[in-house]
Amino acid sequence: MKAPKKHVNHERWLVSYADFVTLLFAFFVVLFASSQADKKKQQQVAKAMTVAFTEMGVFDPHSKTPALTDSTGAGAEPVAPPVPGEETPQQLKDHIDRILSEQVKMKHISEGSVTTHIGRDGLVISLHEAGFFASGSAEVNPSSTPMLTALVDALPPRPIRVEGHTDNIPIHTAQFATNWELSTARASAIARFVIDRGTINPADVAAAGYAEFHPVATNDTQEGRTQNRRVDIILLTGQAASR
Repeated sequence: MKAPKKHVNHERWLVSYADFVTLLFAFFVVLFASSQADKKKQQQVAKAMTVAFTEMGVFDPHSKTPALTDSTGAGAEPVAPPVPGEETPQQLKDHIDRILSEQVKMKHISEGSVTTHIGRDGLVISLHEAGFFASGSAEVNPSSTPMLTALVDALPPRPIRVEGHTDNIPIHTAQFATNWELSTARASAIARFVIDRGTINPADVAAAGYAEFHPVATNDTQEGRTQNRRVDIILLTGQAASR
């Protein structure tokens, strides 16, 4: 009796082909993922470089990309960086915000204890009570000294006005009869700290207390009163700086 002939499988190559296709697919997935990650990194690097060179005056702040040549094809003349003391309020704000961000990362201050905004007379740096003073006190918290030192050392040599503000809750202690005395004492403490660092001419430093009469939020809520208890360091610009 003859043994039956074995059936030859002519489709075994499909197994190897399928494995090859699977590996190829995995390879392109890895390449695609790597390219996407690189795009994000490139965008972050490009953004950082643009911000840095714009503030230095190298790039035109109104252009998304730096102009390498002028309209005639000749090399463009480099733009001189802004003269110290003549920075715009926005340039000052960006600079101070970077300092504050670094201080938050180093845990020298809690996020939100210092805020900035551009006001009528220049850049306003608000030091909120919780980060710098104990309640009802005009003594600067020792824990805030590293942050305050970094901030003051970053201030440009221009006139400043230090303003003390409180909420509308009355105070009457042996040291402070009213909020007027408390706000003025806090402003004077910060002004003295600035002068002691020696970064700004004492003749260019002014201090004033406004008690509860210049609020930035409502005094009807705890959150609003917290925002109102602050000392503002104002970097004076324009006509305000020449008064």
